[in-house]
Amino acid sequence: MAANSGYIFKGSDEYTSQEGKRRRQHSLFVKVLAVIIILLILLVVGVVVGVVVSKNKSQNSATLSSSTSSSGGKSTTGQATGITNGSNDPSVFEKDPNLHKSFYGMAYTPEGSMMPNCSNSLAIKQTKVEMEVFVGIYVLPDDNESYIRQRDIVKDAIQTYGVDHIAGVTVGNEFMLNYISEKQESDPNSAIGNEGAAMLIAYIEDTRNMLAGLSLPKTMPLGNSDAGSYFNTKLSNVHAWFAQVTAGEAAAWVASFFEDTNVKPASQLPNQASFLQPKMYIAETGWPTKSSDAAHESNGAGIASVTGLQTFLDTFVCQANNNNIPYFFFELFDEKWKDIQYGGVEGWWGLFNAE
Repeated sequence: MAANSGYIFKGSDEYTSQEGKRRRQHSLFVKVLAVIIILLILLVVGVVVGVVVSKNKSQNSATLSSSTSSSGGKSTTGQATGITNGSNDPSVFEKDPNLHKSFYGMAYTPEGSMMPNCSNSLAIKQTKVEMEVFVGIYVLPDDNESYIRQRDIVKDAIQTYGVDHIAGVTVGNEFMLNYISEKQESDPNSAIGNEGAAMLIAYIEDTRNMLAGLSLPKTMPLGNSDAGSYFNTKLSNVHAWFAQVTAGEAAAWVASFFEDTNVKPASQLPNQASFLQPKMYIAETGWPTKSSDAAHESNGAGIASVTGLQTFLDTFVCQANNNNIPYFFFELFDEKWKDIQYGGVEGWWGLFNAE
């Protein structure tokens, strides 16, 4: 599972336009994920969450499972609900039988993880859960100081905790989309797009050199994530909601878009050796359950609703698991801070209520 940081793929379509509008509003979310130390979740592999939203939306929030992982969407019971038997050992906890291991991975922003009040931690080793994270470095144009600070935090965390629970490293999240949008450019293949790509590649190469200098016991995938039509060498955010399709059409649209716009171009890179071709992931995909105002509760044929989310879950999760598509469902919990700051559907993508 290797990534080629020297290639940035770009494209332009109606989906890109819709995604750009949302991401310009939503950029704070992705900034949060990478400036935080390794112990925060960007993308969690092997999350245990039930797929029946009608039940799970009413569940209280819970921690992540330690049950044995399963493939192809086959469920095994297990969700941590708290320390039991009077033990102070965080690896001893009760499992919620209503929740099952169903997803390849999950994306969310833990409560209390936003700068400058970063106090959150993910105690994977202490709880002994089967979990990995993608460590993220958020890149800002021409802000080398911010990049170096984050890079060094990641380096220190790797040296302190090792890489047993690190699935990979991402450098930049929707950098290309934000860079081009902020320059008021509509063509990602323009000179401005190439300018942004050169910046991003330089940061990725620097991180690659940092990791190589650590002589790690395993080779970790390195790349970055971007909006689907601006995808690069690793992770692609693919949201059917912004394509203005119905919830019933969403799963097929995501699969088709990901294959045609991301996977196929990646397979046609000059590096034809299979071990050199980047492995593509769907970094974000989901469906909003509501809007805080009537003006944003629909986007073309798409309607924000719990029913819509349930439909997308029913049609996407098993399909993706069976087809071995690596994806990270967006997202675990509704997030009040995004609703307060941005309104519309921004805070309402969770499988669980914020509480």
